Amino acid sequence: MCRNGSIDWLCLPRFDSGACFAALLGGPEYGRWLLAPADPDAKVRRRYRGDTLVLETEFTTPGGTVRLIDFMPPQGAVGTSQHDVIRIVEGVEGRVPMAMELRLRFDYGSVMPWTKTSDGILRAVAGPDSVTIRTPVSLESEADATVARFEVAAGQRVPFVLAWKPSHLAPPEAADPDGALRLTEQWWQEWADACQIRSEHRDLVVRSLITLRGLTYAPTGGIVAAPTTSLPERIGGERNWDYRFVWLRDATFTLYALSVGGYEAEARSWRDWLLRAAAGSPADLRIMYGLAGERRLPEMELPWLPGYEGSRPVRVGNGAYLQFQMDTFGEVIDALYVARERGLEPEEEAWELQVALLEFLEGNWQRADHGLWEVRGPARPFTHSRLMSWVAFDRAVKTLERTPIDGPAERWQKIRDEIRSEIMTRGYDASRNTFVQSYGSDALDAALLLIPQVGFLEPNDSRVVGTVEAVLEDLSMTDALIRRYRTEETDDGLAGHEGAFIICSFWMVDALALMGRREEARRRFDVLTGLANDLGLLAEEYDPVAGHMLGNFPQAFSHVGLIDSADTLADRHHGPAITRGGVTPS
Repeated sequence: MCRNGSIDWLCLPRFDSGACFAALLGGPEYGRWLLAPADPDAKVRRRYRGDTLVLETEFTTPGGTVRLIDFMPPQGAVGTSQHDVIRIVEGVEGRVPMAMELRLRFDYGSVMPWTKTSDGILRAVAGPDSVTIRTPVSLESEADATVARFEVAAGQRVPFVLAWKPSHLAPPEAADPDGALRLTEQWWQEWADACQIRSEHRDLVVRSLITLRGLTYAPTGGIVAAPTTSLPERIGGERNWDYRFVWLRDATFTLYALSVGGYEAEARSWRDWLLRAAAGSPADLRIMYGLAGERRLPEMELPWLPGYEGSRPVRVGNGAYLQFQMDTFGEVIDALYVARERGLEPEEEAWELQVALLEFLEGNWQRADHGLWEVRGPARPFTHSRLMSWVAFDRAVKTLERTPIDGPAERWQKIRDEIRSEIMTRGYDASRNTFVQSYGSDALDAALLLIPQVGFLEPNDSRVVGTVEAVLEDLSMTDALIRRYRTEETDDGLAGHEGAFIICSFWMVDALALMGRREEARRRFDVLTGLANDLGLLAEEYDPVAGHMLGNFPQAFSHVGLIDSADTLADRHHGPAITRGGVTPS
């Protein structure tokens, strides 16, 4: 949703469906829905209504003020169609001439639908997709678009309801816009009121939790990394990826964030999604899945789309699903361990899955892989991948120690110790007093900041302190922003540079807080949260030179980082690092 009242990106019926509005990646001709004052110079102010995902955009013109209310009712929660977008124009004062322009373009802007208006209802159909638009305003066809012109006076309310349905089914029943608005606000407010966070950063944390909930595909519980594709990591560059899928490595962070907020049902749903998706042969474990656990996510380019500000290619699907990334095994086992520690009832199949993963990992943890950052260059022995293999066996040993479950404790402990010894010998550069990105490399990596957070070493260990200082010196882009690695030192198979990674910058907050440098950590936290847009949302990266966000938006990982850092700063004895690794903060 743009500040000018245009919906420039909408995928129905799922996050990963073909977009029916794709102007975000090309321009109005690829589909959008503009609803705004006819005066292009109207002043704009936006906000969410309280702790909800109901968006208010207020336009002020010389003739008066109107408020545009946009929302999608939660699936199955308010008695509307499963896939409604509701927009209500509300007159605040004076009289304001309004204009609407609707350009429906299915399949990412490539298909113009057949449209027909009857009984005040616009129907658009193309292949498997159909959309209906209901409004009391008269609609007209004009230059490949549907338009409307009307005035709104103070006290008047003019609704527009867009509903998607498969084209072979009858159109959905008409929704009650105002009733749906009341129920949607109530649903979100009750959800937010259940948050158990009580800290100075509660508003930021609640907004981030609401964002995670909004990124959840309700039928399965899967949480997408972001609802967009191909928003560039550098304007004009090729680092443009489809993030509308569910990554296993986000599992621990996301599950912790939900559970620390008191959302046990959502945490359980996420864990159950994880169990279903990861089921099967450990050798076939994917790093990412579709919303319902689909394993094949073939990547392709859409040549007809010019891309965001000319950033090509535009990609759908993600070829990284074929990569071997060993850290994923540790992330899954760590997530299930955290689930038990946070009080979720144990599942027998969860332990069976972990045993199968550990058996596979026993014979494969020494393999080269493509690592946390999914590099498209050559596979290598990443230190972080070895670290997460250590985590897998460490959490398994701890589980046997704390629960009446049978397992080969001595064998797993021996492997854990072997991995630890190798990391300390080959992943650590004693001459520089820092861990390195991969064995035999001089490069640094922000993922090394997780070493104390997962419990591998204590935060005040001299090798941890040395690594933090090295990352600060080598990977800092500004006073608070950290890049994940230097692209000129790491062959990731791509050209060009990228911005600072927001999640890595929050990891630095955590590391400093655990080391006892809490005031410095707080200052960095405040800078990072100040990068959010006017609605409190964060993308994946930030360009400190141009002063704007980069990458897909909003990014779940960034908001998870905010939640975890806020918790670390709020409670040094019960934060994420204590729950995950049992470290002792300074």
